[in-house]
Amino acid sequence: MPMMCAVAFSPRGKLYYADPGSCSPRVGDRVLVPTEEGPEVATCMWAPQWVSDDIGDLPVLVGMADASDIQREQVSRRRRARARVAARRLAREHDLPMKIVGVDHVMATGGYTVYFSAEGRVDFRELVRDLNRTLVARVQLRQLSARDSARVQGGIGSCGRDLCCATFLNDFEPVSLRMAKEQNLALNPMRISGACGRLMCCLRYEHPLYEEFAEAVPAVGDRATTPHGAGRVVRHDVPRQQVVVVLDGGGRTSCDRADVCASRRVHDTAHPGGLAGCSPPGSTSTAGGETTTGGETTTGGETMALREGRHGSKR
Repeated sequence: MPMMCAVAFSPRGKLYYADPGSCSPRVGDRVLVPTEEGPEVATCMWAPQWVSDDIGDLPVLVGMADASDIQREQVSRRRRARARVAARRLAREHDLPMKIVGVDHVMATGGYTVYFSAEGRVDFRELVRDLNRTLVARVQLRQLSARDSARVQGGIGSCGRDLCCATFLNDFEPVSLRMAKEQNLALNPMRISGACGRLMCCLRYEHPLYEEFAEAVPAVGDRATTPHGAGRVVRHDVPRQQVVVVLDGGGRTSCDRADVCASRRVHDTAHPGGLAGCSPPGSTSTAGGETTTGGETTTGGETMALREGRHGSKR
């Protein structure tokens, strides 16, 4: 049975899973994580624990970070901050339509990678040459999409939590405006857009539930038979798992999805003693061996009239 832990390279950054190997870090300990550029210092966010599933090939921790590793990481952080300030200043001087969103520094080679976002293609050849002279190191520039830019910068979403893309999302799945329509959300760009300016990724979380509900119940505009009578479906209330129906005889009612599904109606026909989810006033229902009809209760063949305004149990 393998073991797994989670680490983060920044205080509020994305979690990465790793095999602790021979290490036993606790939450908050600094560890060395293997990367393409060499071991990097990270913070243990989840202590190692046994997992039952086969989690595949995870990077194995190199070891616990010592004082020299932590000092090296602090030097790298200061150099990244210096490079970020220089990149933003030079981008303004060159009047380039770009936004610097992040900088990576590799201690092993001393090189920098500057990440930026822009609406279109940007000619940054002069900027790269100036950055090489200013930082006295090899500098690469990489353009990010709007979603990747939000992932690198991080932030707080409209829900009050850290951005999903900056914490746990590994891949960006396509999100369409149709998902917002099917969830009966107001098509206001300010309400359904994330920090990146694109449609919120969380619109996809509940979308399968809406699709499954739409397949199980009559569509809006279709005819439906409810315990109150026949009518026409005017709205789906997916969070409550109900269907709103305008009755032919006037008025409207909200019924559980089971009461308008064909499979439930077949079951009720075979077992007429079942309970109805939205029984009309004065209807007959059976529960616990008692039958209530029009304000009278029958128990074991004995009938007792319930007086209006009387409170208390049936005697």
